[in-house]
Amino acid sequence: MSELGIEFQDKKSDKELYSYQHGAIEEIFEKFDTERDDYHLLYQLPTGGGKTVIFSEFVRQYLKHHNKKVLIMTHRIELCRQTSEMLSEFGVVNKVINSTANLDDQEKYSCFVAMVETLNNRLNDDKLDISDIGLVIIDEAHYNSFGKLFKFFESSFILGVTATPLSSNKNLPMNDKYNELITGETIQHLIENEFLAQPEVFKYDMGLTSLEVGAHGDYTIKSSEDLYTSNSMLEKLLQAYRKHSEGKKTLIFNNGINTSIQVYYTFKAAGLPVAHLDNTVSKKKRKEILEWFHETPDAILTSVSILTTGFDEPTIDTIILNRATKSLTLYYQMIGRGSRILNNKSTFSIIDLGNNTYRFGPWGSDLDWQSIFRYP
Repeated sequence: MSELGIEFQDKKSDKELYSYQHGAIEEIFEKFDTERDDYHLLYQLPTGGGKTVIFSEFVRQYLKHHNKKVLIMTHRIELCRQTSEMLSEFGVVNKVINSTANLDDQEKYSCFVAMVETLNNRLNDDKLDISDIGLVIIDEAHYNSFGKLFKFFESSFILGVTATPLSSNKNLPMNDKYNELITGETIQHLIENEFLAQPEVFKYDMGLTSLEVGAHGDYTIKSSEDLYTSNSMLEKLLQAYRKHSEGKKTLIFNNGINTSIQVYYTFKAAGLPVAHLDNTVSKKKRKEILEWFHETPDAILTSVSILTTGFDEPTIDTIILNRATKSLTLYYQMIGRGSRILNNKSTFSIIDLGNNTYRFGPWGSDLDWQSIFRYP
């Protein structure tokens, strides 16, 4: 795109794009301009690299030069809101399609942000006009829940974005849905150039022989909970926290709600500032807990799965993997929650209580995502 320089100069946003983000936008536009209208492109960039910034600027430029509409899909309500706010910062007027949205005024908008399940319902009920959608963007594209919606957009250019271009289901590989993968900067490059924080890893050699692998290829919740709710494991977790993270903002990942609740009671009994969060908590309560976590410097949040993607809290100092996983995607997504930098934060800690580092290698090691995409 020969006009890129001019377009960046007149961008109506306080957001400053980094050079690698400019480069990503140029690379994506090159594919958009040269491939067919219904091409499916996947873009990979590590957590914290600014995927939402990149596709928001991409949408701004697209709408400026094309008389078509844009639809952005997310899988969680928080991501819907965050995406809508980021688009607004880039001067892109957008409408959020949630369960309460009134679509009577939809013709006034050229950009929509929708949750996948709500969108699926609206499309099946023929409530949303998608005849003029030229660009579809799928955030956290590694989730399989988006697959059922591809049939509605057979004439649209689809751009999927993710930190980990690997499906959680080996029977639904991403190269079945996408024609090509573009990879962004590596984690190591982003660390070296001070875009991401440097991790310090504390590994514990754990006895995991009692864990069982389920039908989906990862350790079962039951066998994980039987192990991680034992007194010895809860005590080991508390000791690891006290040794490496006491007084620091800490996010703990568990495999199973009961484990997280037991962690909560263990830390509470030790007089520590702790909260528990899982996907059964109401939206109002979840909002209160996340606000408390943001505002409390030494807060500890023990959780189950819900914060693995789309959760942006740069003040986190420590990630504790109080679980084992066989999922490379989950491993990278969990640790990525602590990798964002701040003015006074250039490092973060990883406490591994699941032998995950032995299984996958250090977070940030040089992964060949192209090979993983082609041969998942």
